[in-house]
Amino acid sequence: MIKELLSYVRPHRGILVVGGLLGLVGSAAGLAMPLLAKYVVDAFGQGGSIAGPLAGLTVAVVVGAVVSAGGNYLMERTGEGIVLGARRRLVDRLLRLRVADVDRLKPGDLLSRVTGDTTLLRAVLTNGIVNSIGAVFMLVGAVVMMAAMDGVLLLVTLLVVVVIGGMTALIMPRIQRAQQEAQTAVGDMGAVLDRALQAYRTVKASGAEDREIAVVGDAAERARDRGLQVAGWTSLAGVATWMAVQLAFLSVLAVGGSRVASGALAISSLIAFLLYLFYLVAPIGQLVEGAVQLQQGLAAMKRIKEIEDLPAEPVAVLAAAPAEAVEAPERAEPVGVRFEDVVFRYGEDRPAVHDGVTFEVPAGGLTALVGPSGAGKSTVFALLERFYDHQSGTILVDGRDIRDWPLAELRAALGYVEQDAPVLAGTLRENLLFAAPGAAEDELWSAIARTRLDDLVARLPEGLETPVGHRGVLLSGGERQRVAIARALLRKPRLLLLDEATSQLDAVNELRLREVIAEVATETTVLVIAHRLSTVTNAGRIVVMEGGGVRASGTHEELVGHDDLYRELAATQFLVS
Repeated sequence: MIKELLSYVRPHRGILVVGGLLGLVGSAAGLAMPLLAKYVVDAFGQGGSIAGPLAGLTVAVVVGAVVSAGGNYLMERTGEGIVLGARRRLVDRLLRLRVADVDRLKPGDLLSRVTGDTTLLRAVLTNGIVNSIGAVFMLVGAVVMMAAMDGVLLLVTLLVVVVIGGMTALIMPRIQRAQQEAQTAVGDMGAVLDRALQAYRTVKASGAEDREIAVVGDAAERARDRGLQVAGWTSLAGVATWMAVQLAFLSVLAVGGSRVASGALAISSLIAFLLYLFYLVAPIGQLVEGAVQLQQGLAAMKRIKEIEDLPAEPVAVLAAAPAEAVEAPERAEPVGVRFEDVVFRYGEDRPAVHDGVTFEVPAGGLTALVGPSGAGKSTVFALLERFYDHQSGTILVDGRDIRDWPLAELRAALGYVEQDAPVLAGTLRENLLFAAPGAAEDELWSAIARTRLDDLVARLPEGLETPVGHRGVLLSGGERQRVAIARALLRKPRLLLLDEATSQLDAVNELRLREVIAEVATETTVLVIAHRLSTVTNAGRIVVMEGGGVRASGTHEELVGHDDLYRELAATQFLVS
């Protein structure tokens, strides 16, 4: 973990060295003050001039303050750079994780790792490490000066400090464990709050505000309790440091007083020694604080590493994909799809969602997947997008095994409209161009017209530049669906996947969209999942799925004639008597 922590420092090591040197200069100026104070006391005792020693003391104070301030600024600036790098690195990893891993993680906890855990790195990698180096220099310098003053008093001091320091070292692992539990609790609280915010209208409509407030409050209390554990152990470490200095002071005062009385030590030397002893407070405190911050940083690093160690999709393939493959400026030939005895389950302990699924989608034209809920229809799309990998069988796209396709090339060939048609916060234009940022203006307006969004654009106060709100909350469900379809069309896919694309449309807009789908099917391959059979009665092929398998396929008329399940589905929707 320490090695991982230091990997964040390497890009900033130059400026950290400069900041550290400034800190050392400031520490050196501080170390000179007790010695200069001794000269002032000696000058008083000898009746000499104190102007020189006082001037030197003043210069040391000013120089130490200015240099230390400059060093602190560099440390804080570097800390912000480290946090920025850590967040970019973690976000890059998060957005390249496999869908299967993200599905089992909590969004609120992921946000906590990007925000809270990376912030802890700043403290440990700047104040924790660099300040500790300065504290070591100051501690060693003070010990050397104290040894020059009186070796006996130094041994007394070190004996007390070592005993208390050993006790403090035993506390550090407990601080790390408590901090990790505290960060986990904060992440859990974020996950609970995110759940309520994602279903905000449902919470309101259900009158569940009080219950959700109580749930989040319980999570906040658990986070508070874990934070109190960290505070308790940290306070104990701080008290141990304070006790070490106080006990050392009392011991030095007792032993030093007797040595002054015996004439073995000058009073000015005892005063200087005591000043150096109090100078140990700061470096010892910084070392303890640095050790505490190190434990906190290690706890945060463990949580960050949990994400970084998750397997990611191939970054090199995504990065190497040519821009034209992503933006697809020219429409390529449509592709066919074939599933051969495909078996898939979402986990080893889960039942098979696909159990020997076999069907074929010809290149070009409209093919539909129908069947009851839970038949495995949406899973077909998840496997085609390679959000998940099937356990056995073969999936062919354009006659090529799907696992042989470079991931970026595969997804560039697909246009995908999800069932809930997500719309991102931002303007309408940004959402439409999300999958094809290089699309020309005439292509954009063509997609708008084809999906009947031109009335919406004309009605919005700022047209395409109008913000649509968080998750498109300012749009209706049907408008969000049409935005998602237009976004997919702008990608100019070789295979268009539509998952319940008309579920939130009224009858008029559904009819219009059916016409759009039929038109698009003349140019590319369209695969539709439909519960409304009216959407797909004109499909060239309809595949009926049930219980994780394919039970029949054919045209609407053929299936009505020989498949009982399809005939029942059609009858319930008044498509047949």
